[in-house]
Amino acid sequence: MTRVCLLGTDDVALRQTLRSHETARDALWTYDLTDPYRNAVEVETVSLGAAISLLNDLNWYLVRYVADTLLREPSVSETEWLSRELARDIRDGRIDPDESDRYLKVYGVIDPDDSDSEETSDEANTARRLVEPMYVTRTDGSIPTYDLRDVTDTVVVRVTESEFSS
Repeated sequence: MTRVCLLGTDDVALRQTLRSHETARDALWTYDLTDPYRNAVEVETVSLGAAISLLNDLNWYLVRYVADTLLREPSVSETEWLSRELARDIRDGRIDPDESDRYLKVYGVIDPDDSDSEETSDEANTARRLVEPMYVTRTDGSIPTYDLRDVTDTVVVRVTESEFSS
């Protein structure tokens, strides 16, 4: 099963925004939505192809309301996410999954009590939050330590060379 995680922009409540639009609501109605991080929505699809198809259906909303789109495909990695562009390239056979782990975007994860936010909603007080990503290359099989701030965990996202360069 391929997981899709949509990270909302700071200026919208992503779950509510997606549910308020009929087309997005229709595209998501068969999925169980979870909230893995603050202002993020995650769904599980049957395959990488189905995940890409769902994202294509939601593209209008992704452009406007989503800061980043992550996919986790177990046949590629059990622990690392893929960018949307990399997932599409793997599905289309342009990139070999075994050669997709060099360029990375690493998000820091902070616990709710570590947040510097002044929000008072229940979600803001209970959900872990992803913070600024750090772009790194895997060297000799290891990932450099996240050092932009103190974090409790990290989320590793494999990206394409062009995403890494931009």
